[in-house]
Amino acid sequence: AGTKETAFVSAVTAAGLVHSVTRSCSAGNMTECSCDVTLRHGGSASEGWHWGGCSDDIHYGMSFSRKFLDAPLKNVTGRSGSGLVAMNLHNNEAGRQAVAKLMSVDCRCHGVSGSCAVKTCWKTMSSFEKIGRFLKEKYENSIQISDRLKKKLRRKEKSQRKIPIGKEDLLYVNKSPNYCVEDQKLGIPGTQGRECNRTSQGPEGCNLLCCGRGYNTHVVRHVERCECKFVWCCYVRCRRCETMTDVHTCK
Repeated sequence: AGTKETAFVSAVTAAGLVHSVTRSCSAGNMTECSCDVTLRHGGSASEGWHWGGCSDDIHYGMSFSRKFLDAPLKNVTGRSGSGLVAMNLHNNEAGRQAVAKLMSVDCRCHGVSGSCAVKTCWKTMSSFEKIGRFLKEKYENSIQISDRLKKKLRRKEKSQRKIPIGKEDLLYVNKSPNYCVEDQKLGIPGTQGRECNRTSQGPEGCNLLCCGRGYNTHVVRHVERCECKFVWCCYVRCRRCETMTDVHTCK
């Protein structure tokens, strides 16, 4: 659909493929790749550290992701879809770049009595949770582009076209539909009847999830077994506990 949600899904999918394949390489689960051999003999002896351990070979992971996800898109023909294809290719790469950008260096100390006379260091990927948060921020600041391709991708707003588009930015062509209201043709269920949290200011909160329509409150009675004890011999004796809770659902 070319929306900012499409952009986020493309980026997360590409990043996830890089992350998964690279982790498998480092774990020795794949015959085509292993650790990053280019870093094995580097480092700075004068500064008391050298490369060692198993650095994540992100280059193989990114190459695999490009072949797997980008090749089918590049084979798409027809002018009508060219803007969306270019958008998807850019967002795929933005996801991969997020993994590369968030690479970090981990080290282990060596020395007598726990001193850090020499350190062995290796490069490692960040957790996918951290990568996901980074891409979520990019999603919230995504850029609308023109669906008419010329030589390169251009911003939709003519007044902003001189501002360059970064390789880590997420791009979209079409504005998102209204997810608050049910639309069966687009497969949007809407938020009517959704359970929400009255006290939360987050996305699950009633203010945001109910889209300003307000919410209904009803009391739900829960009956369950509680305070169970083993009685010799040989059965379990329990009490029946009742709790009353308020449940809020969107109007």
